[in-house]
Amino acid sequence: MHRLIVVLCCWLPLGVSAAAVNNLRLWHAPDQTRLVFDLSGPVEHAAFLVGNPERVVVDIVGTTPASVLTLPAQPNGRLQDMRYALHAGNKLRVVFDLKHRVELRSRLLPPQAPYGHRLVIDLLDVAQKETTIAVTPPPAAPVAAPISTTPSAVVATNKLADTKVRIIAIDAGHGGEDVGAIGPRGTYEKTVVLAIARELAALINQEPGMRAVLIREGDYYVGLRERMVRARDKYADLFVSIHADAFHNRRVRGSSVYVLSSRGASSEAARWLAERENTADLVGGVTLDDKDPQLRTVLLDLSQAATLDSSLNAASNVLNGLRRVGAVHRREVQSAGFMVLKSPDIPSLLVETAFISNPTEEQQLKSPVFHRQLAGAIRDGLKSYFKGQADPKQRYAAGRKHLVARGDTLSAIAQRYEVSTHKILLANSRRDETVRLGEILRIP
Repeated sequence: MHRLIVVLCCWLPLGVSAAAVNNLRLWHAPDQTRLVFDLSGPVEHAAFLVGNPERVVVDIVGTTPASVLTLPAQPNGRLQDMRYALHAGNKLRVVFDLKHRVELRSRLLPPQAPYGHRLVIDLLDVAQKETTIAVTPPPAAPVAAPISTTPSAVVATNKLADTKVRIIAIDAGHGGEDVGAIGPRGTYEKTVVLAIARELAALINQEPGMRAVLIREGDYYVGLRERMVRARDKYADLFVSIHADAFHNRRVRGSSVYVLSSRGASSEAARWLAERENTADLVGGVTLDDKDPQLRTVLLDLSQAATLDSSLNAASNVLNGLRRVGAVHRREVQSAGFMVLKSPDIPSLLVETAFISNPTEEQQLKSPVFHRQLAGAIRDGLKSYFKGQADPKQRYAAGRKHLVARGDTLSAIAQRYEVSTHKILLANSRRDETVRLGEILRIP
């Protein structure tokens, strides 16, 4: 018996003219394949699965191929072959023969440079999806309280060396269909940040006690929330997202480092608490599902505050490293609501390596030498961060920073860091005890 599942159907408004299919592109990832039809305009379509044998059928109404469509090369991919034909004079049917059963998603995307209208078909591995379960971190030593001041939930153990290993998740921004920013000479952000991420991973893996995991290893797209999930599944102690900035003024240059804004943290906390099934193992492996709503809020707020502090500490160290490579766009760590920084239990930072919109920095971003310099600077910053965490005396001597969150007062901040408000005022050259949301305070 044939199996027929219709997964999506989008209908055109009346009066929309016919569009042409200009091209077919393919992106192959470890857990999915993405097919992209380049269109001359919006279309009406339906995409569904058929079994015995396994196939994907895509119907695009009111269109014809502008040229011969061929299946792009896809080594070790999920597709065996494709064929297409016109039905009833105005419907293009494209059939893809599959090597195994998949799950199907499809959607239309509006024009966004450098592409026009697109029909995106995602084929997801069923086996991987079905076997994905909630990951429980390895057993940790008993602790006196459920919230640790170091929010990285897990420190993995290298059995060969019998030493603790800090795991750094390296996220190369964009990928696949999402090219990111484009330089004046046509350089894609997705390409240069992947090269930098690979270089950074190689350097980290040379360091004793540190191990890198890449969120994406090739030219394919990973959803923003999925990037956080993958970092947690790898028990990451730190999440570093690599990007290349862009601005309409091509003279703007320099690197920047971002952490999550307090406002972004608050909105994400509300989301996590609203989705009870997602609140397990968020704070050092402590399940929140059996806690009352008020206690869940308090525990998550504490975990997020510790995570933001660690993020800011790590970001400051990385920014100091980048200063040795070249110009920095901002002298202080910046805060913003980037989605990939919103993990409540993993310290996270985003590095804008340079301005790809600046012709000089675009050329640098294409250079393997510059990649190594950037990666080395980031690696050195991460080493300093972890060294400071391992040696409380050094961390105290080097100074700490606090990103003011909603509800913070100077006295509460002083109590938390076990210093006097007077010392904080002196360290920040100020007399006024009023603190402002998003302000960064030096903690002596």
